[in-house]
Amino acid sequence: MKKSRITFALAITLALSFLTPPAAHAADKGYRYWGYFQAAPGATMWTMAMTGPTVNIPDGSVEGWAFTFSSDSVPDAATPRISPDFSHICGATRAIAGKKRVGITIDFGSAFIKPKGETVPRSFSKCVVIEKSALGIDVLGKIVKLRTEGSGLICSLNSYPAKECGAEISTPSALLKK
Repeated sequence: MKKSRITFALAITLALSFLTPPAAHAADKGYRYWGYFQAAPGATMWTMAMTGPTVNIPDGSVEGWAFTFSSDSVPDAATPRISPDFSHICGATRAIAGKKRVGITIDFGSAFIKPKGETVPRSFSKCVVIEKSALGIDVLGKIVKLRTEGSGLICSLNSYPAKECGAEISTPSALLKK
């Protein structure tokens, strides 16, 4: 009877080891990329954009871009650290008939995710006055130099990062939960 219990316990342990996946190497890696966020007119919090920047942006809204990181262990991309305050960004810019005003924030991210050998540029916000039919990509293109991938992925803003595009990297230790 004692031998059958040991055999049974061994069988259960062996079965569970096949059902429990090994420590995932995917959690050790993730991607750094340009995250796209939006704040509708009157909003005070960023919302991750559910589409790319090829949508019409309403007058009075704020667009946000953040160089960020996410992975299986860090699933949520960091929002821009500058709040989407339209009145602060565009308050001094007068409205023009037939145009729209859109605030835009570019957050170049934290030093711990920067590509090796690069310097993190200073983040900024700006008010863009543009045609009413302008899309998010048009607003972005008015204030920064863009580098994109054939699929439309935004690779760099004002040449940051210089060469990579959505690079897979090890999860920065500063982002791991302790």
